[in-house]
Amino acid sequence: MNILFFLTPKENVAHIEDSDTLRQALEKMEHRGYAAIPILTKDGKYIGTVTEGDMLWHLKNHGFPSLRKMEKFSIMEVERHRDNKAVNISISMEGLVDKITNQNFVPVVDDNNVFIGIITRKDVILYLSNKELVEG
Repeated sequence: MNILFFLTPKENVAHIEDSDTLRQALEKMEHRGYAAIPILTKDGKYIGTVTEGDMLWHLKNHGFPSLRKMEKFSIMEVERHRDNKAVNISISMEGLVDKITNQNFVPVVDDNNVFIGIITRKDVILYLSNKELVEG
């Protein structure tokens, strides 16, 4: 099976850019209800994933600054403790399942490391459970 079946395209995935501030990232995550969000370069290359926990530790280590002061912190200053590792669009289904067991979502990139979307653990689990019901 082709992993593109599970892909949520970039246009439907909130993300931040490496030039965004901590405040911008927090506000986008709050608005979307995300616990983690991909970070991209201006030209769309995947850098990593920042989580609520990463931001919380950063805020704690900087005395819980005001929202206004958070505008002075680049999102790239936030130490990321667990980046979601991206997979290439050509990964096998077995490789995807191996990756998705340890991440809530898997970023998908093309051969130039350009972000094209994500695959969520939920979508894979729902597919596999429906497949088992049909075959079982």
